[in-house]
Amino acid sequence: MLRLQEISDRLEIQQLMTDYASAIDRRQFDELDRVFTPDAYIDYRAMGGIDGRFPQVKAWLSQVLPAVFASYQHMNGNLSIRFDGDGATSRMICFNPMVIEVPGKGRRTLFVGLWYEDVLLRTADGWRISERREQKCFDHNLPEGFGAPQIDVAG
Repeated sequence: MLRLQEISDRLEIQQLMTDYASAIDRRQFDELDRVFTPDAYIDYRAMGGIDGRFPQVKAWLSQVLPAVFASYQHMNGNLSIRFDGDGATSRMICFNPMVIEVPGKGRRTLFVGLWYEDVLLRTADGWRISERREQKCFDHNLPEGFGAPQIDVAG
């Protein structure tokens, strides 16, 4: 039987995951400040991205996503959460169609499937992701040789 606090925590974490997807999909990257801890470690390498601390990854996202993708959408589900005091771990499926411009061939919609594997912390401002790793499941219709630019965002 779930306690009232656990129900509340689960709903807050579920909203956190929705807030992440909404911020990315609306290209409002500053909203990610309310999703991640300031020192969060993020690893997007499984899907062709970068890894690093939140400020650098946020800067990379804000430059790369609008430059590479005409549009994209995150559909998340099957959120599993395990609590340990003021911490938690979670695993969630993401289905992510993305539209890109292929030189000389027009627009192409590609599809990726992945899992987000997160470590979460309860903070004074609510639950936040302190660590996120992507685990690849599949991709479809990816152009040969496709890779996201490795933009320098150090500093």
